[in-house]
Amino acid sequence: MEPIKVQSEGGLNVTLTIRLLMHGKEVGSIIGKKGETVKKMREESTARINISEGNCPERIVTITGPTDAIFKAFAMIAYKFEEDIVNSMSNSQATSKPPVTLRLVVPASQCGSLIGKGGSKIKEMRESTGAQVQVAGDMLPNSTERAVTISGAPDAIIQCVKQICVVMLESPPKGATIPYRPKPASAPVIFSGAPTYTIQGQYAIPHPDLTKLHQLAMQQTPFTSLGQTTPAFPGVDASSQASTHELTIPNDLIGCIIGRQGTKINEIRQMSGAQIKIANAMEGSSERQITITGTPANISLAQYLINARFRDVAAMWTDPSTMTTS
Repeated sequence: MEPIKVQSEGGLNVTLTIRLLMHGKEVGSIIGKKGETVKKMREESTARINISEGNCPERIVTITGPTDAIFKAFAMIAYKFEEDIVNSMSNSQATSKPPVTLRLVVPASQCGSLIGKGGSKIKEMRESTGAQVQVAGDMLPNSTERAVTISGAPDAIIQCVKQICVVMLESPPKGATIPYRPKPASAPVIFSGAPTYTIQGQYAIPHPDLTKLHQLAMQQTPFTSLGQTTPAFPGVDASSQASTHELTIPNDLIGCIIGRQGTKINEIRQMSGAQIKIANAMEGSSERQITITGTPANISLAQYLINARFRDVAAMWTDPSTMTTS
């Protein structure tokens, strides 16, 4: 295939569809009151922006149009997320602005081209745009797609998306793609003795009273943090100084973080760039301590990947046919 000809401002004279994976709160921000925000994005970018239906913790946002229109839509989304971050910091003591994060959903057959030989392409994208780019090692459940996470300042994210579009156009997907479809919201319970844990969104949380499920449905409570030197939620301090974050996780759930022969924890270490240590089980204790060390960006990504493992466990719990040996 001939290389795609890039026009001025990085525009491409083609039509493209890009899929984004967003959480409910992010989708609400994009839609806005009475749909005003997404209406404005559609009008100003001229791109088609569709949001998947359903009561799901995750939603797919599909952006279709000429690539210049897609880049405008991405810019508006990235700046809207930055605005949300600034607003959320108004009650915080944090002084540095955290990065904006977007998750693309990309056919697995194209991910090799995004990474490049020996990681050369993804390294080039990181260095030339200043954005952090991570390609998930595993496919999303019941699909042949992977998540590609982009973090950074809005301008860096936009430049990175442009480069990703070029790669995707030069290396179209091979074979049929099974698209990722988020599962409907549910609150599966893992019975692990006392206490019982329920999966909510990305997190597994203590669940002492089954009658309160509906109250928990809107919560996003992380595991208990000990001696925390970075905030519990990703990106509240975007400085590059190394720091440490500690989590406690029930013994019964530690296996899905470690994986068979340590495959999952090693994957999380590699993708996040953080050092992750799991303390040995203490006699008489029902919990294990996880220590994450690295820059706040590394720690945030490690936390996200750890929590994503529990989301995957929840999917397996609700649909045993999806269960694979981890």
